[in-house]
Amino acid sequence: MKKFIGICFKLGIIVFALAIILGKIAMPQQFTTITNVCKGMYYVYKGDKAYQKKNLQNAVDYYNKGLELYPNHYGAWFNLGNIYVVYEDYYAAIDSYQKAFELKPGFTLARMNYGIISTEKLGNFDEAIAQYNIIVNSKNKLWTIPFIYNNKKTEKINKGLAYYNLGLAYRERSIYEENFNPEEAKNDLTKAIEAYQNAIKILKDNYSIQYNLALAYHLKGQYQKSGTHYCEAISIEPMNYEAHYNLAILLKHLKLYKEAYNEVEKASILISQGTNSNTQSYVFDILNDISQTLVIQDKYNYLVEKIDNSTQNNDDITYVNGKIVSTEALDKAMLENFRTCESKNFFEGKQ
Repeated sequence: MKKFIGICFKLGIIVFALAIILGKIAMPQQFTTITNVCKGMYYVYKGDKAYQKKNLQNAVDYYNKGLELYPNHYGAWFNLGNIYVVYEDYYAAIDSYQKAFELKPGFTLARMNYGIISTEKLGNFDEAIAQYNIIVNSKNKLWTIPFIYNNKKTEKINKGLAYYNLGLAYRERSIYEENFNPEEAKNDLTKAIEAYQNAIKILKDNYSIQYNLALAYHLKGQYQKSGTHYCEAISIEPMNYEAHYNLAILLKHLKLYKEAYNEVEKASILISQGTNSNTQSYVFDILNDISQTLVIQDKYNYLVEKIDNSTQNNDDITYVNGKIVSTEALDKAMLENFRTCESKNFFEGKQ
């Protein structure tokens, strides 16, 4: 600390001497300001070290000391915001993020985090939407220094994420508005869809965007587009139960019970590996409901055929004490089965 302050003191002497040479004698207040900035930078440096080591309370203490002396350090404000999120002090977090992007208007991550916390934790959709719109409409400078620095890809990805989060904010606001302003709710759902579509143009193979776009179409009653995007999501992440489950609900609504059973069966297998018993119970109830419908409609025979077919050509399956043991070929076949969306042709109008 003494060494650091000594460097600052020497810097102040140099600045003071230059001012005299130029005929502009520095005031003592200016010299004090330089010293405070140096001290503030030192405490921020200590805060960064504590932050990297995950000593969060020490980091908070150092950052606050540093910002008291040098309040214009936007990086310290940003890191403080991140720490406050961990402590679930969300109002302090958004205040810190706001100070960060007020000091540096092009600080995309600060605006993004501000929007996420505003939407997911505080329900302040308007503020979140405002920040996401600033990001997607911004024209930040793109720098390329061969082999050294290139921010084009980062800026592109950030815009894609901002469009995605914008879609989430519009969808959440539409759910909130549905009871007292149905027309505005519909408008917000349309805006959510537009935002997701813009996000997909940038982040093409993203499960979350495809899934949420499908969900938005589902909520809006545009079932063909919804089913298409559920299938896209499944092709990207076949082992995620949500898309299988929601597609099953959609197919059940369309009275495509055979296809619905296949999807909810996949969802039940995937969710059985998790720990959320309430969700498991709900999925199994839907599975049972669709099964009963198939029995009533005498469409259950295809399941028997499916089981019979699965026992043929099973040279790659090994049995140990009466149990199936996975082999590489079996794993590959199961993954391909989960990735296959049997209703895709229906939604694409090929049937």
